[in-house]
Amino acid sequence: MDYGFTTAAYVVAAVLFILSLGGLSGQESAKRAVWYGIAGMALAVAATLYGPGAGNWLISVVMIAAGGAIGWVVAQRVQMTEMPQLVAAMHSLVGLAAVFIGFNTHIELVRVMGMDEVARAALDGFAAVVAEKTGVETNILRVETFLGVFIGAVTFTGSVIAFGKLAGRVDGKAKKLPGGHALNAGAAAISLALLVVYLMTGSTLALIGMTIAAFFIGYHLIMGIGGADMPVVVSMLNSYSGWAAAAIGFSLSNDLLIVVGALVGSSGAILSYIMCKAMNRSFISVILGLVGSSGAILSYIMCKAMNRSFISVILGGFGGTTGPQMAVEGEQIAIDTEGVAAALNDADSIIIIPGYGMAVAQAQQAVSELTRKLRAKGKTVRFAIHPVAGRLPGHMNVLLAEAKVPYDIVLEMDEINEDFPQTDVAIVIGSNDIVNPAAQEDPNSPIAGMPVLECWKAKQVFVSKRGQGTGYSGIENPLFYKENTRMFYGDAKKSLDALLPLID
Repeated sequence: MDYGFTTAAYVVAAVLFILSLGGLSGQESAKRAVWYGIAGMALAVAATLYGPGAGNWLISVVMIAAGGAIGWVVAQRVQMTEMPQLVAAMHSLVGLAAVFIGFNTHIELVRVMGMDEVARAALDGFAAVVAEKTGVETNILRVETFLGVFIGAVTFTGSVIAFGKLAGRVDGKAKKLPGGHALNAGAAAISLALLVVYLMTGSTLALIGMTIAAFFIGYHLIMGIGGADMPVVVSMLNSYSGWAAAAIGFSLSNDLLIVVGALVGSSGAILSYIMCKAMNRSFISVILGLVGSSGAILSYIMCKAMNRSFISVILGGFGGTTGPQMAVEGEQIAIDTEGVAAALNDADSIIIIPGYGMAVAQAQQAVSELTRKLRAKGKTVRFAIHPVAGRLPGHMNVLLAEAKVPYDIVLEMDEINEDFPQTDVAIVIGSNDIVNPAAQEDPNSPIAGMPVLECWKAKQVFVSKRGQGTGYSGIENPLFYKENTRMFYGDAKKSLDALLPLID
């Protein structure tokens, strides 16, 4: 089969991937967008298997079948609450694949360079492409391979630590070894020096040494980031995995891998940038945010929403405190089911704020039924969605769509924040940081400056929460102690199920 067919198939697959990304921007088109992505990947795999240089059919078919079976089983078993750590785990696999492919490229390069002209003439596939490279082109290949392995190694260990923190298997607090950023800078400097050595000698030891240094950087970067900032980390690692794929695409001269890596890399980085920085962004940060393409967009948006510095996300070690936090005064006052029902029956306008606790309790169906009953009584009910509600961007939107909550009453933070002062009742279901007034009132808070949903400005606030703990991030929330706040303790689903019959 000639290169023309493979190239044409790659172009179609790339278009399908772009349509998939575009469709995922809206809830109505998301399902169709997923099918675009599936079709694009199926076409890409088929074109690669049947394209020039293809071989090892049995191994390829077995690996595809095994991977597909494992993916199917995992998708069936993983709950929505576990999606963030699943995404982090998938990023680690992309990073590890980049490391393996990079080393394979290096091995082929060493093998081909040791052959004479006659032996090179008999080569085919990737080895034949390597054999035709000039000295300058060989050095370019080494740089591409080196970068692919470096980014892949950082992505792998960083994603493993992110998975551990999200799954509760690693302490969510920000922890750094003595020396802090100096250790990361030292490891990066060693990697740069090894790049020079690798270019000059093609040394396998130089590549191995850099890989070890990159593994450490990924580990230490993410260990130095607090649990409250894990949503940004997930999108950042998404971006890194895209960059790793793009670098390996250059090494393999695979146009589709370059395009897909660029899409994933830039969308993730740009979204993280937006969520980190709001409007105060520097030119250097913009350049960093645009290097990659679909993962970059995700990182950009997340940094904006959380008012984080994109540079601090790239370097790691954010999410800590800068001084003694403001003392919280007062006490948490509980309310029973009858009290909440009475307030809702009397209210005209209600805003519901869903969070990770709703996902854990699988209370979205009960929330949807409560919404239906309240709207049937002529009340105005809307949902306020923070960009990092849950532990993954879009987490709450997916849950509400699954429960068939109308799209038009699900509003983003910027669309609804000014409406809280005119709202009779705000109901917070399993949220902490995204409704924490300390972000505005306490400059020493770990989330200081982070835009939040200002639900405390509503006339009454009910917080559905299991107990009096501080939650995943370990940050105390003054909202729970305010005069107009009442704590609706208990499992969210059970509490709402008990509330529903009392809405008359």
